[in-house]
Amino acid sequence: MSVDRDHVLREAAALLTRRATASMDEIAKAAGIGRATLHRHFAGRDALVRALEDLGIQQFGQALDAARIEEGDAAGAVRRLIDEAEPVAGMLAFLFTENQLYENGTNEGWNRLDARVQELFRRGQEEGAFRLDLTPAWLTEALYGLIGTGAWAVQDRRVAAKDMPRMVAELLLGGAERRTGTERRMKR
Repeated sequence: MSVDRDHVLREAAALLTRRATASMDEIAKAAGIGRATLHRHFAGRDALVRALEDLGIQQFGQALDAARIEEGDAAGAVRRLIDEAEPVAGMLAFLFTENQLYENGTNEGWNRLDARVQELFRRGQEEGAFRLDLTPAWLTEALYGLIGTGAWAVQDRRVAAKDMPRMVAELLLGGAERRTGTERRMKR
């Protein structure tokens, strides 16, 4: 019997986004294969997580491309990115918090994606849309954190999947929006 590697990765991602500490036995069962078969494809948990990282990089890169973040105003591009990232938010939530991925430095693929997102926030600052006291790196991390938190809220059925992108965008952009001195004083 031939094993569909992509199917195994999708099932592993689905389980690990719900239960990050799931065992290889549980992952094999979720994928509908035996543990020995899983180990023929992935030597261990580290190899599986690295394969999931590659898939996450690919999926988030596709979301960035589909969002056309280089087009239009930066705030609109952020909204499009959040919308495009929603289908893979659970995978991203798992990967953003998987400590072993950061033990030996960040994968160059993530660095390239981070650079694109940071450039989007930098452009928004240059356009006058985003606050200058929040660095593009911080805004990027905030975006990732909100996407991950949104994914978990959807998973726990505390938030409807259709509402998550709007709520993430409103919270992120509401905090990132540049305000005049008068508006800042009124908010205090």
